Amino acid sequence: MALQKAKATKATKTKSKIKKRMVMAPLMMLIPWFLGMAFFRVYPIFLSFWYSLTNFPLLGERTFIGLDNFRQIFLNDTTFHASAIATLRYVFFGTPMVLAAALFIAFVLNFKLKGVNIFRTAYYVPSILGGNVAVSILWVQMFRNNGLINSAINNFNNATPEFANIPIVFWLTSETWAPFTLMLLSAWQFGSVMLIFLAALQNVSPSLYEAASIDGAKGWRQFRSITLPIITPVVLFNAVNVLLRHFQEFNSAFLVTSGGPNQSTLFFSLYIYDMAFQRLQMGYASALTWISLAAIGVFTLILFFSSKYWVHYND
Repeated sequence: MALQKAKATKATKTKSKIKKRMVMAPLMMLIPWFLGMAFFRVYPIFLSFWYSLTNFPLLGERTFIGLDNFRQIFLNDTTFHASAIATLRYVFFGTPMVLAAALFIAFVLNFKLKGVNIFRTAYYVPSILGGNVAVSILWVQMFRNNGLINSAINNFNNATPEFANIPIVFWLTSETWAPFTLMLLSAWQFGSVMLIFLAALQNVSPSLYEAASIDGAKGWRQFRSITLPIITPVVLFNAVNVLLRHFQEFNSAFLVTSGGPNQSTLFFSLYIYDMAFQRLQMGYASALTWISLAAIGVFTLILFFSSKYWVHYND
């Protein structure tokens, strides 16, 4: 009897050790990730907040000044106000432009056409190359005052004098057209958004379209009453991603327009870069970063709270 109890106790201890090993092994493997997260993510976030409360010239002495940076930004910094207007305009007009272009192309590419996979690949490629320096240089060559677009307009005007002349647009040097030109560049990079929309469209049951056809609904009515409501969760997902990307846009403004003309494309990220690495005011740049983070959080929350009125889930 005692021998059986001893064996049972030993077996229980062995099982306990095995369970501990099964728990500890994954935790040990996650230690490098936790360390990387702590040192390269969490610590810099708190350090950035501390810097935002200081006067911290990169090559000078750091002094604590409390909320003076934030007061200066909101009350006296006209460049910040111009940057905020440029960023919000880019977000409000550029985000729907990307979503509309991506959804339209995904809808077209959802049809079973010969060679459609080639077109899907072709439309996805710009999203891979969109942030590339070479693509930004190409955009400059296309939209500068004597670039490809204006040359094509000139040739059309000369070839068809019987038509009214199409006016030449100064795409990159006009306060009105420069932001729109960058929005076009962003819309040209819709490939990843388009693929997500395409996957959502392919998951819509064909039986719903068949039932709608029997009831007399076709074309736009099917899209509005069946397709769009079913894919609204994906629309929300893409809207949040594009919103975040537009709030943090840097490459296009830096490489194509350098924030001009007259600060009309001086987006938040570009202004933060200018304060941190051109003027070497790290404390001021950190305060700008936290304001940008707060703005992103507010608009993302608004998007999520509004989703209950227009996003439809299966349940």
